[in-house]
Amino acid sequence: MIRVLTVEREYGSGGAQIAKRAAERLGWKLWDQSLTNEIARLMKCDCRVVEERAEKRDPLFHRLMMAFMRGSHEGSLNAPRLRMADADCIREVTERVVKRAAEAGECVIVGRGSAYYLENRTDAFHVFIYAGLEDKIRRLRAEGKTDEEARRLAETVDRDRAAFIKRYFGVEWPDRHRFNLMINSKIGVDAVVDAILGGIALVERRTKPSPAVQAAGPMDRLPNLTSPSR
Repeated sequence: MIRVLTVEREYGSGGAQIAKRAAERLGWKLWDQSLTNEIARLMKCDCRVVEERAEKRDPLFHRLMMAFMRGSHEGSLNAPRLRMADADCIREVTERVVKRAAEAGECVIVGRGSAYYLENRTDAFHVFIYAGLEDKIRRLRAEGKTDEEARRLAETVDRDRAAFIKRYFGVEWPDRHRFNLMINSKIGVDAVVDAILGGIALVERRTKPSPAVQAAGPMDRLPNLTSPSR
């Protein structure tokens, strides 16, 4: 039984909107901006990092964390609160929050490495959303970005996300074999959600024993190893 859906996405592909629509149709909790909020809340309480430590970080750090923590509005409202936090601590807190959400079940988790943290869960379905560059730029412009800003973000955020995944998980983003479904959002939000729900239903049908197997006793399910092959 699938109880967790993770949605990893290219920046500007509309993955957050797709995840929201999927959560609505499933009747599941959406962990997107709320995930960032929870991480920020825990970081404020559990991880005190002095400002001078932050000043010694390499310039790539802030870009990596911004790319990693971008939420439902494709830009975290809580990023300034996390700016002084240690990258390793943020990763550890994120892992705790993601795994806790998965344990509760019936949830859709957007990004933040969730597909990588939960790769061994048999009740999770992992989706990767992508799109062509021009489609991403057009979508970002519709969200209020200037042409220049949309192109710059579309070309750089995913590179930074890839660097983060490489640094903390040691794999090349998106590491395709981790995903049950990879789909181009060009076909439209509803069509993508239909494909996701169809994929979940297919996995559940394949893993659910047939009525004949369920009705059979333990000995009936054993293969006949004594019969000669034909």
